[in-house]
Amino acid sequence: MAKLSRLYATALFDLLSEDNAVDECLEQVVFLRDALQDDELQRVLTHPHIPSSEKRKLMESAFAGHIRDDLFGFLCLVIDKNRKAFLVPALTELIGMIERHQKKVTANVLSAVNLTKAQITALEKMLSKKLDKHVKVLLKIDPSAIGGLYIHVDGFFVDNTLKKRLHDMTASMKVGCRV
Repeated sequence: MAKLSRLYATALFDLLSEDNAVDECLEQVVFLRDALQDDELQRVLTHPHIPSSEKRKLMESAFAGHIRDDLFGFLCLVIDKNRKAFLVPALTELIGMIERHQKKVTANVLSAVNLTKAQITALEKMLSKKLDKHVKVLLKIDPSAIGGLYIHVDGFFVDNTLKKRLHDMTASMKVGCRV
């Protein structure tokens, strides 16, 4: 499924590139992907007894005028080819392609406590400088981390949580006791 989703996303990215519309359509692609994840809409799209023509009319009433014609054409193509299962994964893949094109990445950060706006901004600036990309922090709170931060961004992992340090100390003490 991932291969076909990537194929759809690549074709759509190429189409947007030819039109010099890659930078301007990220918001529309995110809007479309998020809207299509609605449970009610998914039930309609995947219902075997609703004809494609009715599904297309629904999509037209929901999205026409809100997204680019080529995005709407892609939506109709996927409906006509009965490949609705690939729709959201392809749009997610496309979002990643556009973000890489724009040198944007999301840093998944885990902290034991909520960070202030100033701390998040400082972390975004530091990561942006290190990676030479625009970094947006997506913060998750997990009190079990005890303290410190866990950061996953652009294929890199940094686990500087107190939980991890305590685990490492315990492991090294067990090894040291066996000597």
